Amino acid sequence: MATIPKAQKLDEIRKEALRLSGEKRSADQLMESITSLLNAEMLKYNWVGFYMLDETADPPVLVLGHYWGAMTPHTRIPLHQGICGAAASSGKTVVVDDVKKDPRYLACSLETKSEIVVPIFVHGKVAGELDIDSHFSAAFGPEDRELIECCAELVGKRLETS
Repeated sequence: MATIPKAQKLDEIRKEALRLSGEKRSADQLMESITSLLNAEMLKYNWVGFYMLDETADPPVLVLGHYWGAMTPHTRIPLHQGICGAAASSGKTVVVDDVKKDPRYLACSLETKSEIVVPIFVHGKVAGELDIDSHFSAAFGPEDRELIECCAELVGKRLETS
């Protein structure tokens, strides 16, 4: 059985995410579909989830939304805490090749080795993020980052029109 090159697989997943975003779906349905797609198609994406910013909380927190993977104790993450809090606070993608070496990491699973967190922007402001954990070290290369940032952007655009 032949395997397709990673770049081709990522391109196919990006096209599927674009197709999903083009359907008449709510932002909530789109997030659910994207978590399912990424979890099912990417072997090294072992936990895929969205956290949305609740600015009405005092202090503001990231609240877990749709996800695929093991249960997590981190259903509410204050800004400035953990890798998720760092990405939301800075508005920048955070890639951690080895979570054991990053003091910001909030341990969810002993199996997690690397993580990527991509902010979601709505009208220029961080509204949430797409968080992916892997059981493999350095699982997220530049092509993965591009795909995940594309997915986060699609959700942000859908939230802007909701």
